[in-house]
Amino acid sequence: MPASPSAVAAPPPVSAAPPDRTGGSDFAPLARRVREGGLLDRRPGYYARAIALNLVATAAVWAAIAWAGASWWAVLLGVPLAVLSARTAFLGHDAGHRQIARSAKGNRWLGLLLGNLLLGMGHGWWSDKHNRHHANPNHVGKDPDVGEGVLAWTEEQASRQRGPLRWVARHQAALFFPLLTLEGFNLKVGSALFLRGRPRRVQLLEGGLLLAHSVGYLALTFALLSPGKAVALILVHHALFGVHLGSVFAPNHKGMEMPEPGARWGHLRRQVLTSRNVRGGVVVDWLMGGLNYQIEHHLFPGIPRCSLRRVRPLVMEHCERVGLPYTETGLVESYRQALGHMREVGAELRAESARR
Repeated sequence: MPASPSAVAAPPPVSAAPPDRTGGSDFAPLARRVREGGLLDRRPGYYARAIALNLVATAAVWAAIAWAGASWWAVLLGVPLAVLSARTAFLGHDAGHRQIARSAKGNRWLGLLLGNLLLGMGHGWWSDKHNRHHANPNHVGKDPDVGEGVLAWTEEQASRQRGPLRWVARHQAALFFPLLTLEGFNLKVGSALFLRGRPRRVQLLEGGLLLAHSVGYLALTFALLSPGKAVALILVHHALFGVHLGSVFAPNHKGMEMPEPGARWGHLRRQVLTSRNVRGGVVVDWLMGGLNYQIEHHLFPGIPRCSLRRVRPLVMEHCERVGLPYTETGLVESYRQALGHMREVGAELRAESARR
């Protein structure tokens, strides 16, 4: 490793379970129930199995690529490779929330190894961005996930788009999934750019691991495949990886409440009203890395993934008791609502274009 554990720069911790507030908090009774039920307890055995199985499966796919290297069929193995990369990203996400190891340092190292080394996605960059998202989900100006960029999340943002981005805003609902094919590359570029201006020890450690990933990934791919097949595999792998991750995160908040500037909501209201759950059983649980329990995850970010299903009925019951809407839909309906919001945001621009 480029540095000792003591040299690991600790990004702001991704929010753990919030404190059990007293007095007038409508969250405190729920927090007590969850804590007393042992649902916040770490599950190292579960995560040890999950990490081991994912590593073995990833190695098996690379072995299959080596075996099929003479054929263009090897490129199709970018599909399972993308799915397994998403599993690695979910595990890195859980480490960032300190769900896995008992110590902050242990979770930090897991995040660095899973994110920087295995994925080429910076743990520090992700933690900084994701921490701000959890603190103020769907809050324009505070949540980077609804900040101004290629896509617009409010009519005001759409009205400010210029040039090609204005055309994108008009058609962003239709363009959303095609644009996600670039997200796998964007995550790597964003991770590298984040290191500019960071302390030197952070640049050496995180940058060294990112470089090790890039060199190892490219060396392995071009060693096993001809140049044409190697480039094709890289494109398929990263395109589907981006689509997979985007498909998991899109239904969670898009189309949900967006607090007005200056709004001061309590923890329960802020997290529940801005989040949407996706039901679907164990298959959806696995494909979405447990993030289909988005409400529970936002209320208790430090809870192990395997406990989210058990927390759900407690949260539903509590929300009903305090009169707070709890949103849960099927997978297809969640996309319909998310894309419907994006289409609505671009409606005025489409009307403007039609009037010309």
